[in-house]
Amino acid sequence: MAEPKYETHEYDVVVIGAGGAGIRAAIESSAQGARTALICKSLFGKAHTVMAEGGIAAALGYVYPDDNWKVHFRDTMRGGKFLNHWRMAQLHAQEAPARVLELEEWGALFDRTDDGRILQRDFGGHRYARLAHVGDRTGLEMIRTLQQHAVHRGIDVFMECTIMRLLKDGDRICGAFGYWRESGKFVNFKTRAAVLATGGIGKAYKITSNSWEYTGDGHSLALWAGADLIDMEFVQFHPTGMVWPPSVRGILVTEGVRGDGGTLKNSRDERFMFRYIPELFKAETAETEEEADRWYTDKKNARRTPDLLPRDEVARAINSEVKAGRGSPHGGVFLDIASRRDAEYIKRRLPSMYHQFKELADVDITKESMEVGPTCHYIMGGVRVHPDTAAATVPGLFAAGEVAGGMHGANRLGGNSLSDLLVFGRRAGLGAAEYARGFTGVINVGMDQVEAIAQEALRPFENTGEESPYVVQQELQECMQSLVGIIRTEAELRNAQEKIAALKERTRRVRVEGHRQYNPGWHLALDLKSLLAVSECIAASALERRESRGGHTREDYPKADPKFAKVNVVLRERNGSLTLAQEPLPEMPEELRQLLEEKQ
Repeated sequence: MAEPKYETHEYDVVVIGAGGAGIRAAIESSAQGARTALICKSLFGKAHTVMAEGGIAAALGYVYPDDNWKVHFRDTMRGGKFLNHWRMAQLHAQEAPARVLELEEWGALFDRTDDGRILQRDFGGHRYARLAHVGDRTGLEMIRTLQQHAVHRGIDVFMECTIMRLLKDGDRICGAFGYWRESGKFVNFKTRAAVLATGGIGKAYKITSNSWEYTGDGHSLALWAGADLIDMEFVQFHPTGMVWPPSVRGILVTEGVRGDGGTLKNSRDERFMFRYIPELFKAETAETEEEADRWYTDKKNARRTPDLLPRDEVARAINSEVKAGRGSPHGGVFLDIASRRDAEYIKRRLPSMYHQFKELADVDITKESMEVGPTCHYIMGGVRVHPDTAAATVPGLFAAGEVAGGMHGANRLGGNSLSDLLVFGRRAGLGAAEYARGFTGVINVGMDQVEAIAQEALRPFENTGEESPYVVQQELQECMQSLVGIIRTEAELRNAQEKIAALKERTRRVRVEGHRQYNPGWHLALDLKSLLAVSECIAASALERRESRGGHTREDYPKADPKFAKVNVVLRERNGSLTLAQEPLPEMPEELRQLLEEKQ
C-alpha cells in the first residue's frame, strides 16, 4: 500500500479548539468510548477561556437560597432580548449547577462561604449572586482542571495545528485538513465526526479583548462546509476594557470589579448609569445612588445597581457619555472601586486586576480609578445547532461554546459563557460520539479536495502581487471598528460591505516571503480568509436587521421592531455566494413562556 502524500491520522471524533468547550467535548467523547483527538491552534492550555475572570453562572443557591434554574432561565432570556433558543437557555440553566459541581469533583478550587460552600458573586443581568469563582482567575482554574482531566484520560492532543478546511464525503463530514504552524507541513485528519470549539471573531476588530487566535476559524469552517450560521449581527462589546496606555487598549477589566462594589463615573464624577436604566429592568434595579449603596450593604433585597445592567446597556451608556464630552482623558470613563472597598479586600478579591493595572498602566486600583471603555469581546452569533445534541445542519458536524449560536440570543450575560462551555461542550462530545458510533462504512476522503486546499494554501508564496497580509488585516480592523461597531447605520454598513469585498479581492494578490517554517505572514494570509468571511456575515446580517436589539444597535432604527422579535437572520454559503434569510424562532412551551411573564 502506497504511503499517503500527507501526514494522516484517523479518529472517531476530532475536536477543533481546546478551550473550555473543546476540552469538555473531548473528555465526554473519550468517556463514551470514541477515539478522540483534540486540536489546538496554539499551545494546550493557552485558550481564551483563561481570560474569563469573573465566574461561572450557575443557580446553585448557596448565597441566595431563592435562586433556581427558572430564575436563571428568565435572566438569560431577558438579557438575550428573548432571541435565545429557549431550549438551549433551559438546558443551560438546568444543567449548569451539575457541571460546576463536576468541575469541583475534578479538582477545581472555588472561593468559599464562611460555612464552606462555593461562594457566588453578583454579575450584570443576574437577579441573584450566582457566579462561582476563584478570585478573578476563574477561567484559568477551569482550564487547569479540564486540562489535567483530559491528560488523565489519555486524549491525543495536537498543538500548534491550524485547520484550514473541513472535508466531506457527499453531505457528511469525513475529515479536517490543516498544517503544523512550526513546520508548515500539511496534516490530514480522517474522522467520523468533528466538533467545532474555536471561539470567536475578535481579531476582525481594532479594539478587542481577544487574542491572536480569534480569527473566526470555526464560523468560516462551518459556513464553507455548508452549515447554517445565525445571529451574526449580535457582537458584544464588553463595557470595560482598558483604554490606557495604547499598548494594552482593549484588555478586559472583569465585571467582577462592579460585582464587588465598583462604580462607573464620568469626568464630572457622576454615577451616570442612573440615566440609562431601561424600562425592562426598572422594577428590579436601584434608581438612586442611595438605593444602590443599600443594595451593597443589604444584599437581602436583591436589587441590582445600574452599574450591573446587561453588557449591551452599559456599553451603550459609556459610548453616549464619551460622545457627549463627559468621558475620561483617553476616551473612556472611570471605574472606581478604591473609594468603596479597602485595599486588602481589593487585593484578595481582584488580584489579577490589581496586578494588571499596576504592571501595565502604573495605576494602583486600591487608591485611584481605572480608565475603561467598550472593547469587542464576544459574538452571540454562530453555527446553528440542535440544542440537545449540539449537532450542526451538516451530518457529522457539531459545535459548542462561542462558535455556536442560539444560546445567548441578542446579548450574553456575564458568567453564562463558562457554564455554556461546560453544558454544551459535554453535549457536543456526547452527540459526536453517538454519531460516530452509528457511522457505517469506511471514511472516504477524496484526495482531489485535499489537493485543492493545499494548492490554495500555498498560493501566497507564488503570487506576484505586492499586497501585505498585515496591511489588509489592519484595514479590515479599521473598517469593522468604525463602520460595524457599537452603533451602526445603513450607509456605513453598505460602505463596509464594499470595503470588505475590495479587501477580499486584494487577498488574492497577497504575497508572503520566505519559507513555510513558522512564517507568521503566511499564517495571517490564511487567517484573512476566515476574518473576511465572518466580517462579511456580520455586516450582511446587521444590514438585514432593521432595528436595535441587544448587541446590535442601528442609529437609523433606534427602537426594537416587533417584526424582528422572533426572527433569526440565517446565513448560508451556496456555490461560493452568501445567501441570507429570515427564519422564525422555535415556539416556546407555554410553561416556560409563563416564567418570562413573572415580574420578579
